[in-house]
Amino acid sequence: MAMDFSTAVNAYRQAAKSIDMGNAPKPAGPIGGADDGNSFVGMVTDSLKSAAHTGREAEELSLKQISGEADLKDVVTAVANAEHTLETVVAVRDKVLSAYQEILRMPI
Repeated sequence: MAMDFSTAVNAYRQAAKSIDMGNAPKPAGPIGGADDGNSFVGMVTDSLKSAAHTGREAEELSLKQISGEADLKDVVTAVANAEHTLETVVAVRDKVLSAYQEILRMPI
């Protein structure tokens, strides 16, 4: 099945717009009993939303550059920023997993 390039780009844009990151289920209650919006869960959730937004911005700029609407320099900057954000998320995830494994090894 052959598909022209602009149809593929438009289908990708439509699929990207249909994904809504804001509908994630909320936790039952704040950790530590603090209900002032400064909970750990809130911080992690906001950070992950920000990382997802950075990735989406890079994808949107890439699509705009493909169609000739954006400057290549801006695209490279956005992709590098998204890559740095992803590396940060992976590093934090690795540290969290390492801490969890260390807790599991603790004697009771």
